[in-house]
Amino acid sequence: MINPVLLCGGSGTRLWPLSRKSFPKQFAHFLGQKSLFQQAAQRVSGSCFAEPLAVTGEGFRFIVAEQLEHCGLQASGILIEPESRNTAPAALAAALYLASKDPTTLILLVPADHAIQDSADFRDTILKGVPTATQGEIVTYGIQPTRAETGYGWLETSEETSPEIYSLSRFIEKPNCSLANTLLADDRYLWNAGIFLVRADILIDAFQKYAPDILNGTRAAMAAATTDLGFLRIDPTLWKKIRSASIDFAVMEHAQNISVVRFSGNWSDLGSWEAIWKASPQDNNGNALSGLTTLINCENSLLRSESEEIELVGIGLKNLVVVAMRDAVLVADLTDSQSVRQAVEILNNKGAKQAVQLPVDHRPWGWFETLILADRFQVKRIHVHPGASLSLQSHFHRSEHWIVVAGTAKVTVNEEVQLLTENQSVYIPLGSIHRMENPGKVPMVLIEVQTGSYLDEDDIIRYDDVYSRL
Repeated sequence: MINPVLLCGGSGTRLWPLSRKSFPKQFAHFLGQKSLFQQAAQRVSGSCFAEPLAVTGEGFRFIVAEQLEHCGLQASGILIEPESRNTAPAALAAALYLASKDPTTLILLVPADHAIQDSADFRDTILKGVPTATQGEIVTYGIQPTRAETGYGWLETSEETSPEIYSLSRFIEKPNCSLANTLLADDRYLWNAGIFLVRADILIDAFQKYAPDILNGTRAAMAAATTDLGFLRIDPTLWKKIRSASIDFAVMEHAQNISVVRFSGNWSDLGSWEAIWKASPQDNNGNALSGLTTLINCENSLLRSESEEIELVGIGLKNLVVVAMRDAVLVADLTDSQSVRQAVEILNNKGAKQAVQLPVDHRPWGWFETLILADRFQVKRIHVHPGASLSLQSHFHRSEHWIVVAGTAKVTVNEEVQLLTENQSVYIPLGSIHRMENPGKVPMVLIEVQTGSYLDEDDIIRYDDVYSRL
């Protein structure tokens, strides 16, 4: 049985404005009706795979659980990284967690933000590496290259040690254009997908040999981990002391027991808007469209409207990416979309909230979005999942007025509890202790009007919370 480990704690900025720190690309919908994380989880499910183990950040733990549930899966565990330390500590934490149950169990380290079209072919390719991994090799999966790609690392393979299994000669960092063309012309070279199949004890031994400081720090942080609502919280103080490093740099580039399986299917790490364009369905003129879009005389462009309120019109565009959201718009040359990360840094330095925060704020009970924000008042739309409950709370600086527009709300205001249905409302005076719940089986939606001198989210005192956010 293979134990998939979904590494999903990243906060990628290269696909801004749709991907932001508050809701990064692995949880967003770029291709199809499911997020990249959901697609990754489904690819490594089935008779040969155990339930996935997810490693993610504090702010995404409920998103992970919710998205898995929506695609009919359940995690064997969700490890919470207090902060990102790159892939080496995250992968090692998963290995230590699984090794505590069975040291020789097979783990499959899978980035949760890649696109792979043929899931069955991918699973078959993974299974080819099982005998070799069981014998103590670290198996990595190289992608058959289709172009002289300078944005990926590469693998150099050597002799075939068993049918369709090759020894790894070396890792190659992202090459320049000239070297990439040379690598493409030689069948020994593959793209590095960052996917590894290995026994838990073999991976731990590799860290002991090549990165003992990371092993010692991670082992201590895991030993001090605490359980919280079914999540495992890694100790934040000890975790912060661990050196940040990628698993390639920390271990894989030094290990001598690495084998390679070739994957010939369609794969992309979706590391830029150009990659999204290449992976998306296109019209006869090479245009990839999403949402409310209208084109006239456009070629080889990516246009996405991410709002039901925005009709995006392109006229005479060539080789451009245009992404329109309620609070931000990106316009860039398609081949220069790697510079998006630089733009986010500039926005951060300006203090622009659009750099990190989506208009929709996801919470464990549902989500909300701000419709209007002005001096001394704010209007929100709030969506509460069936059976979910907000915390029992109060505010120092604002009062609130709730109007139910769909479903049924159970509302507590001080000592009074009442049920409100569509078109009914309630007033929450400043300082009142209150709670909102959805007792029904369908989503509950309400409009909240806040008035007061200070309207930010940190004006809140929690007295009781089913999600342990006190």
